[in-house]
Amino acid sequence: MAEIEYIESSTQGEADEPIIDQDAATPQGRPCEACGCPIEAEDKFCAACGLAHVVEASVVPETIESGQKRFRCDNCGSEVATTAEQRSYVCPFCDSTYVVELQQWTDRQRPEFIVGFGVTREQAQEKFREWIKENAWFRPGDLRTATLADKQQGVYLPFWSFSMLAQSRWSATIGEYWYRTETYTTTDSKGNTTTHTRQVRETEWWPLSGNHHHYYAGYLVSGSKGLPQKQAERIKPFNLPALKRYEPYYLAGWLSEEYSIERDAALQICQQEFYNRERNNVAAFLPGNTHRALELSTRFHSINSDLCLLPVYILSYRYRDQVYRFLVNGQTGKCVGDKPLSWQRITMLIVAVVLLIGLVVGGVMLAQNV
Repeated sequence: MAEIEYIESSTQGEADEPIIDQDAATPQGRPCEACGCPIEAEDKFCAACGLAHVVEASVVPETIESGQKRFRCDNCGSEVATTAEQRSYVCPFCDSTYVVELQQWTDRQRPEFIVGFGVTREQAQEKFREWIKENAWFRPGDLRTATLADKQQGVYLPFWSFSMLAQSRWSATIGEYWYRTETYTTTDSKGNTTTHTRQVRETEWWPLSGNHHHYYAGYLVSGSKGLPQKQAERIKPFNLPALKRYEPYYLAGWLSEEYSIERDAALQICQQEFYNRERNNVAAFLPGNTHRALELSTRFHSINSDLCLLPVYILSYRYRDQVYRFLVNGQTGKCVGDKPLSWQRITMLIVAVVLLIGLVVGGVMLAQNV
């Protein structure tokens, strides 16, 4: 039986953090005016959209967190921050109006890193229009798509990123191939026999055990109840080398969600993923030609975690009491989604194809009889 043991030597990745001078840590950047991507003060161009900007003297930006409102959706459980001027709110994850305003900020962990939006709102809306037009004949005729794109919202979503060392003790039965020559005879229709030889593969099995270790990093776990891990996998990957140290002013003009999946729950998801990778790596590491009965006992050490905010455009809409969602990776532009289908039209197409096949077969049989 497989065994996984979790041993944490560092819970927040702070053990190896260098001492930072407070004056040097003063934020020196700002979001791009065109796309919102974080820009350092010395950057002459935006790395995401290429917009040129004037390099100005260092100014400590004003935090916007105190000027925001927080809402929690009673339907899906997501918690999103928006500007203080917004009086009404619809959940971007489930298109629900069952939201309540939260009065105070919680003491949850502050984000550590952020990736800015590299895709503009106009580009994201155009991606939706192109996507919704695909296979339009199968779409219900009463689905009003003209105003759906206006519901699309850019949101900074929380993701947990972990790194850890996996140490495993493994045992397996290793198989090595060898070949023997076999002689056999065949008899034809006239009763003549012929002798032949062929190579037959055999497998020799022998037990083996050992140790394996590997350092794993870079797997992102969704910290949002509104974006389950399966859907988060669909919009990956994100370009993590583009991560910048989080500062509140990066959120100006965008919605942001506070994590609703705690670190420990995300850690369990990540360690299961890393265990699967470790098992595959051990299997690839084994000698011989094949193996069976692989057993693995894995312990995780030196666990570090980072809370990151990553850019995603979300469009949720309802059709006949069912929620459909379209997602755009705000950094890479990758888009995925689900849309309603007209089963009446699909049934008509199937019937038409069956009738067409019947006509073709009938025509062929008639021609043969003639």
